[in-house]
Amino acid sequence: MLASGVCFGQTFAGNVAPIIYTQCAPCHHLGGPGPFPLTSYEDVRRHARQIADVTRSRYMPPWLPDQGHGDFAHELRLSDAQIQTIAKWVAANDPPGDLASIAAPSFDSGWTLGKPDVVVTASHPFTVPANGTDVYWNFIFAPHVAQSHYIRAIEIRPRNAKLIHHANIIVDRFGTITQPFPGMDVSVPRNPLDLDGHFLFFKPGAISEPEPDGFSWRLDPSTTLILNTHMQPSGKVEIEQPTVALYFTDQHPKFAPYLLQLENDDALNIPAGVSDFVVSDDFKLPIDTKVLAVYPHAHYLGKLLEAYATLPDGTRKWLIRIPDWDPNWQSVYRYQTPVLLPAGSVIAMHYHYDNSAANPRNPNHPPKRVEAGNRATDEMAHLWLQIMPASPQESRRVYAEAWAKQEVAKNPRNYAADVTMGALALARFNALDAVKPLHDAVTLNPGDAIAHNLYGTALEATGRNSEARHEFEAALQIQPDFANARFNFAHSLAKAGKKAEAIENLQMILKKYPDDAAAKGFLGELSEH
Repeated sequence: MLASGVCFGQTFAGNVAPIIYTQCAPCHHLGGPGPFPLTSYEDVRRHARQIADVTRSRYMPPWLPDQGHGDFAHELRLSDAQIQTIAKWVAANDPPGDLASIAAPSFDSGWTLGKPDVVVTASHPFTVPANGTDVYWNFIFAPHVAQSHYIRAIEIRPRNAKLIHHANIIVDRFGTITQPFPGMDVSVPRNPLDLDGHFLFFKPGAISEPEPDGFSWRLDPSTTLILNTHMQPSGKVEIEQPTVALYFTDQHPKFAPYLLQLENDDALNIPAGVSDFVVSDDFKLPIDTKVLAVYPHAHYLGKLLEAYATLPDGTRKWLIRIPDWDPNWQSVYRYQTPVLLPAGSVIAMHYHYDNSAANPRNPNHPPKRVEAGNRATDEMAHLWLQIMPASPQESRRVYAEAWAKQEVAKNPRNYAADVTMGALALARFNALDAVKPLHDAVTLNPGDAIAHNLYGTALEATGRNSEARHEFEAALQIQPDFANARFNFAHSLAKAGKKAEAIENLQMILKKYPDDAAAKGFLGELSEH
């Protein structure tokens, strides 16, 4: 009876194909990231015993979050019944059933979201070595749009999907980084009030989806995109040069999400042999909040990753729990419905690390002390959350201010928090309150052109014009094409009676940005007098 399949009644066409084609084939198809295709009965029959084993152990399909600790969209976890269906079919010697009644899945080699508005290829190819450790490389894309657009979707296409494990797009609005570079943790110059709000995450086999209605984001003519890529050698030397498709929309964003990052890399100093090293961080929500998505991140020593909120009444609401962290399967997890957290809730990150020889993912044999860093053999303790105010009357800047205050209290040498506090004070036209944090910022990081420019703005607004001019000059020495700093420098020169020098600097702006209205207006004003 087992040989005929009559006892169990499971067939490929009737029972197994719907599972495999939905949960496995998106990665396991020709040209996909999976090592072999699973798009036909013969494909699946050839690997039937292996499929039964890896689904029974829940190694496949890869899904890290623990059940009951977050209700996520596009969940890849198989149910117990689905796993039993596959096992029974294999035990029955893989009966095909009525193959004519099912259609094999097709995976279009074209763009899955239709014809893009702009397609841009990475500026330079990268040679992936045949062997060795994981490779972290940053590709640069210059869309060269003539005017600002709102983006409703992106789609990323690697040359070889098997090479890329995952990637994140980072928006560089000033276009300051023009050459590709190595590394995992990327920082780009940005206006501290131009707050990050979107997970632009890519994983081969994942469904490409547009942003929800009202969640578009802006692409400016000066913007470049950085694809921060995690690649794994394939056993032979290969060339990778990915392409990105951009889809425009006429709809301005109605909602402004905020990417909140919890991290405590300073605490990462894990002695060799320690099997349970704990790192934590927390953040108190200043307003009622919706949590839209979560992205936990650690390296190879990460074991148990937990994130939860403690509500004002003391109850705990889970955001995610990963009992067996594997960085090879990290992802952004979006909630089926936003998680509502009241003001005063404390979000906590609680990560456990295993630096013992018993950890099969430990990159060091024998184990050695591991600290924070950007290499795969270093460690990280990061948790990103996409959040937004529950009330449309609230601004996401409330989160930025709360984050900055908490960060400065935790680490007075956090220059990014100082810059944020200073910028927020300037936005409230309170230059006096901006001076100290911005002074601290440029002292801690003298190479930040934006911080120098903001500090100069605060100084000028408080009547310290000669000091302000020095800060604008410092910004321009770091970044000569920084138009706003050059405009501020011209304004400071004009106040000091140096009209010719002011005009010269405004002309420099207009040479690069002929349509800069502020520079045109100020130049006209100076030329009349």
